[in-house]
Amino acid sequence: MVVDDHDPRVYVRIAADLRKRIESGELEIGQPAPSITTLCQQWGVARETAAHALTTLEADGYVRRYPGRGYYVLPRPASR
Repeated sequence: MVVDDHDPRVYVRIAADLRKRIESGELEIGQPAPSITTLCQQWGVARETAAHALTTLEADGYVRRYPGRGYYVLPRPASR
């Protein structure tokens, strides 16, 4: 999914923000991504919205979910 900073859907904007942070190196490979709870507090959204943003990034290969541990940043393929 292509994420856009200006999309009216909040989960898309959250995913775009996280994607930029991953691509810039602010969120490092192998480190945990912000938790659903943290995203809820930062963005003032429901858990479902924050979770949708993270599952969007997971589908795009930016993070991987480890049940009980959270989401972790994956290495970025050269094609990105």
